[in-house]
This record gives sequence, C-alpha cells and structure tokens, in this order.
Amino acid sequence: QLVDSGGGLVQPGGSLRLSCTTSGFTFANYAIGWFRQAPGKEREGVACINSHNSEAKYADFEKGRFTISRDNAKNTVYLQMASLKPEDTGAYYCAAVFRWYCVLGVDEYSYWGQGTQVTVSS
Repeated sequence: QLVDSGGGLVQPGGSLRLSCTTSGFTFANYAIGWFRQAPGKEREGVACINSHNSEAKYADFEKGRFTISRDNAKNTVYLQMASLKPEDTGAYYCAAVFRWYCVLGVDEYSYWGQGTQVTVSS
C-alpha cells in the first residue's frame, strides 16, 4: 500500500513537500517514482529514485526545482518542490516497482498511491 500526502494550495513561487508512505512490502527493494496528472492530460513522470543507492532521475520540465529523497528506515519517499508554477497544478501520485533502478515511464510501475492534489494559484 502507498499513501500520498502533503498536497495543497500554494501561491506561485511557493514550496510543498509531498510524502509517500508505504506498507506491506519490503520498501528497500523497490524503486519509487512520482508522477503527476493535470486535468485533461496524460499522467507524466516527475522524478524517481533507485531502491538502494538513492540515485534519482528527473523530468526535464522541473529544471532543478524538485528533489526526491527516500528514508528506507521510515518506508517513505519525499518530493520537495520549490519555485512552484501554475503549470505544476495536478494530482501527484507515487508508485513502486520491484526493481533496483528507476525509470520515469508510467507503465513500468506496479503499485500506485491514491494521489494528492497540488494547486498552484494566486
């Protein structure tokens, strides 16, 4: 099970930290990704992190504004988002795949959280 949290309403230029708390599987064996979906658009990869060495990949659009991290002791992955823009608005989902390396492809992931809404607006 994956539970996403931390979304909310934030002004442009603001920050949010999303959390993905997991249970029911050996978290350290899974690569984790964050994805987002804006209304009327397809779900897209935002960032992902490997299972053991915490190396990460990021989508080009985030341009250094987002940081993904994981705490294997707490079975939790975080997405720190800064300099948020209105176009970052959408539902954000974390997902897990039983693999050590991560990719940003939506179809690669087996387990999904329920999503948390991020709205960037003044």
